Amino acid sequence: MNTSRKLALVAATTVAGAALVAALAALAGGAGASGAVSDATSGPGQPALAVAVTTLSQLVIPTRIAASGDVQPWQEASIGAEANGLRLVEVRVNVGDRVRRGELLARFAAETVEADLAQARAALIEAEVLLDEAAAKARRARRLAESGAMAAQEIEQQISAERAGAARVEAARAVLAAQSLRLAQTRIVAPDDGIVSLRAATVGAVAPAGQELFRMIRGGRLEWRAEVASRDLDQLRPGQQVTIGLGAGKSVRGELRMLAPAIDPQTRNGMAYVDLAPHPAARAGMFARGEFDLGESAAATLPQSATLLREGFSYVMRVGDDSRVAQTRVSLGRRSGDRIEILDGLAAHDRVVEEGVAFLGDGDLVHVTGGGAGIKADAQARR
Repeated sequence: MNTSRKLALVAATTVAGAALVAALAALAGGAGASGAVSDATSGPGQPALAVAVTTLSQLVIPTRIAASGDVQPWQEASIGAEANGLRLVEVRVNVGDRVRRGELLARFAAETVEADLAQARAALIEAEVLLDEAAAKARRARRLAESGAMAAQEIEQQISAERAGAARVEAARAVLAAQSLRLAQTRIVAPDDGIVSLRAATVGAVAPAGQELFRMIRGGRLEWRAEVASRDLDQLRPGQQVTIGLGAGKSVRGELRMLAPAIDPQTRNGMAYVDLAPHPAARAGMFARGEFDLGESAAATLPQSATLLREGFSYVMRVGDDSRVAQTRVSLGRRSGDRIEILDGLAAHDRVVEEGVAFLGDGDLVHVTGGGAGIKADAQARR
């Protein structure tokens, strides 16, 4: 009895071991098959990326020439002291003030000049009195000359004294005019309408003749002095409109007034002078970039997302009939929004990857999921 039970137990153990071995073998076979399937799936025929494609589409784009330069006053007026050795007693304006022609800017002490003016007036009166006396003597001498009661020499002396008196009167009048002018020069007035851009005048200072006291921007007019590449100068004409950026999203419109007749031999750039419209953000001396508007023209364009910059050149990923991409070099032109002009490198109906080009390499297989805006527009045009 015990022997039979032992035999049965051994047989059961053997069967269980065989079943375990079979199960392990089945698991091993399944893993091998799965690995084979995985290897087949990741083989060379698997697309690298699902992409949308587009083609060139026509778009009207503005033609612009970019330039940069400084904003400067159209013209400046330097206002200085004309009278010498006078003391400033009043300054009425400051930097940034807008002034009118003839407006009083500053005033010098006038007491000394007024005293000199009074003395000149008195000297003129004295000269006129002496002239009247000399003229009366000369008239008597001429009457006596007819009767021969006065010697000819004395007559000539009286006539000469009259002439000398007249000359003294003229000299006195000239001195009076000079003193009157000095008195007027004690008042510093604006020579034109404009904005004060510099103030060097200080109350109490004794300014020598010729010292600059103020500087002003005539008419408040500013201009943009743009440096333009010499190759672009032939496209510019006076009267063309210009857009100048002032920073912080602000811009001002301008009009090309003139082009400099000479080109800088160092930079090979020419100067373009652009009159600016009044704008509170425009300041003399600031640096600005701008664009000259030359009109509009049709252009073959792609989305900017379809282009790729590698090693200093621009490329697109052109999709062939076999769904493989070819890295194609193109030349880029103008930009408008999210579109960019393609100058050469593509045919009209070439399909290119619309976005995600940075994740692709030359020769990669792709799965085309649909057409972009360019293909849709082309399809509509064919209908």
